[in-house]
Amino acid sequence: MNKGTVKFYNNLKGFGFIKDDDSSKEYYVNSSGLKENIQENDKVSFDLEEGKKGLNAVNVKRS
Repeated sequence: MNKGTVKFYNNLKGFGFIKDDDSSKEYYVNSSGLKENIQENDKVSFDLEEGKKGLNAVNVKRS
């Protein structure tokens, strides 16, 4: 389980980006990968899954 911070999230469009605390990489997150609602600057935990354009954050929940 990775930990990071929500850098951007658009509730209307249902997508955003999470910055990993360890690697500083940013991962795409879609509303389908959320376990609960998130907002910008929330601390979250997440798993990574291979998507069409690279790794995506899934099973995202506030920590």
